[in-house]
Amino acid sequence: MESAKLQYRPSRSSHRSPNRNSSKSKSRIFCYTSIVFVIAFLCYVFVFSSHVRFSVKRKYGIVIDGGSTGTRIHVFEYEVRNGVPVYDFGDQGLVSMRVNPGLSAYAEEPEMASESVGKLVEFGKQNVPQEYWSSTEIRLMATAGMRLLDSGVQEKILEVCRGVLRDSGLKFTDDWASVISGSDEGLYAWVIANYALGTLGSDPLQTTGIIELGGASAQVTFVSNEPMPPEYSRTIKFRNFTYRIYSHSLLQFGQNVAFDLLLESLVARGHHQAPESVKLMDPCSPRGYPHNLIKTKFFGLPPKAFLSDLMAAGKSFCEEDWSSLKSKYPSLQEEDLHRYCFSSAYILALLHDSLGIALDDDRIGYANQVENIPLDWALGAFILQSTAELDKEHSGWFANMFSEDSLILLLFFAFFILVMFTAWRKDQSGSSTTSSKNLCTLCCLVPRAKDAILRRGQINLMGLLK
Repeated sequence: MESAKLQYRPSRSSHRSPNRNSSKSKSRIFCYTSIVFVIAFLCYVFVFSSHVRFSVKRKYGIVIDGGSTGTRIHVFEYEVRNGVPVYDFGDQGLVSMRVNPGLSAYAEEPEMASESVGKLVEFGKQNVPQEYWSSTEIRLMATAGMRLLDSGVQEKILEVCRGVLRDSGLKFTDDWASVISGSDEGLYAWVIANYALGTLGSDPLQTTGIIELGGASAQVTFVSNEPMPPEYSRTIKFRNFTYRIYSHSLLQFGQNVAFDLLLESLVARGHHQAPESVKLMDPCSPRGYPHNLIKTKFFGLPPKAFLSDLMAAGKSFCEEDWSSLKSKYPSLQEEDLHRYCFSSAYILALLHDSLGIALDDDRIGYANQVENIPLDWALGAFILQSTAELDKEHSGWFANMFSEDSLILLLFFAFFILVMFTAWRKDQSGSSTTSSKNLCTLCCLVPRAKDAILRRGQINLMGLLK
């Protein structure tokens, strides 16, 4: 049986016309114009983001350290360059002031805390230009002295402090005044120590662990890859590195509290005579004494020294007569001078007897300052908080791009795209009429092909596919 060949012959209406060529030309113009505007828009985005990320901004921040023996305010001035904070913890970028006593001393009269905090706030405002007050964050962090109080007493003192900070004109929210945990205090001390040493923002295994000998508590903090109890585990991110940190606070093991406990034990043992005699049999006081972080520089030791060297220097100091020590160190207050003997014994007891550090371990260094940077935990807290705030700001730079300043430009761009799209759709609707006619012709041929298959048994449909 001969195969039937079915060929599709386009109608005259399907021939290309000048109008169709004109439509294609308009479509090309639309595409090219759209590309130009998209490129312009992307350039705008790039310029805006560059302005956000590569500008230099001046900023301020304030941290109030509510310590056990006093309350200290730190006022920071710094710059943000290329989206990265640049700190100056020297005389130009950091000013501080301390008032006594500590906040915990107001346990019986919480309202009295407002006076000391008020003095600190006024000092802070004097060191921040008024136009920056509303954008300058102020935070109060109380430490071990407050941790020793009942939670109800803590909250009463904090609420008084919050009232002063709310009325300061500085940027503040209530949760920025709190009693921080000992582990957080140790973490902040670790941050500033490694920042000062230049190891923060580098390989975690190259960082330095710290033992902070505080007033009411001592903190032990270091990086560890081993499993840790959740209450002692902290994780922080700084730049491109993540640090898993062990931080353990030993409440009532700070040297000031330890010294007070020593005196109490002496009294309990009957070593303290009648007040009028003012004679104290104290094995941790220089001979003839009537009755804070230890500085190895005081004993003439280098920043790195064996514990055995400290033991020898402390023993020599404690054996000296009290009157000769006062003549030798006239610039020191008697209370501080008295405690150096105890402090040397305290450090040896904590590091060697309790923590098991060998007397000849050469990895131990002693410092309360690195170059011009004080090793104060409040500085570490400020570093973490300010970098976290900047990360939050930069994550929203795209949203900031659509601010009021750029709204008119964006609306114009959207209006142009809408007009061009409408014109393009209109051109396409004109050319689609011809295509519809061709489609109808093809649909009419399909039933004929079916009939041919039934009549002849086979058919060549290649003509339909051309």
